[in-house]
Amino acid sequence: MTLAACAALVERADPDRFLAAMAAPVPLRLRLFPLYALNVEVARAPWVTDEPPIAEMRLQWWRDAVAEIAAGKPPRAHEVAAPLAEVIRDHDLPLALLDRMIAARRWDIYRDPFEDQGHFDEHIDKTAGDLMWLGCLAAGAAPALEPPARAVARAHGIANWLVAVPELEAKGRLPLVDGRAEGVQALARAGLDALARAKGVRFGSAVPVLRTAWRAGAILRQALAEPGRVASGSLGTSEFQRRAGLMVRAAAGRW
Repeated sequence: MTLAACAALVERADPDRFLAAMAAPVPLRLRLFPLYALNVEVARAPWVTDEPPIAEMRLQWWRDAVAEIAAGKPPRAHEVAAPLAEVIRDHDLPLALLDRMIAARRWDIYRDPFEDQGHFDEHIDKTAGDLMWLGCLAAGAAPALEPPARAVARAHGIANWLVAVPELEAKGRLPLVDGRAEGVQALARAGLDALARAKGVRFGSAVPVLRTAWRAGAILRQALAEPGRVASGSLGTSEFQRRAGLMVRAAAGRW
């Protein structure tokens, strides 16, 4: 798969990440699209079949493919694998992080609820957090930036999760540890607190990666003020506000 085709896959399946990546400098954009395309592939793997063993096999295929790339073997014959291999090798992305991000998607295969809030937090960190930090590493971020980058990813992950609640429930999942209004507000507050922890941090070359979370604050504030919007599926902003918010941040060099 060419990088342009990777971008097209992300544009169809993850339009917010696509827009944020398009606002990044071209060299970084070319590193991010293969990572985001991998995320699309593993995120949808549990949903393309009703047979858990088949879904497990799909995720294991990607875990094996990434392990082979890290070991220096030729990439598998898959449309995302070759561009992904180049990014992993050129930027020495850690196998453990990639593998953990993929394995975390096993939760989506089954209908078991989260064990507790800690389990939910761990899931957000392994999915949104690992992807965000991998992007930051591809952008050349220093190790000291990992905690604040993960804080931004936590807010982004929670916001996206709250938006997805109606769809997840329609598919028979139990997405929230506490679905009461108070529980939703506590989750939104945790996301906003995470954003606050990253405020003022100088992310340097990784700013465009952090910009994927540009809508998180607005969504979390909505959920905090009107938790019923989660169940009704009405979280979010207008298309104009969505694009304008990104443009303002990109023009100002902010995330």
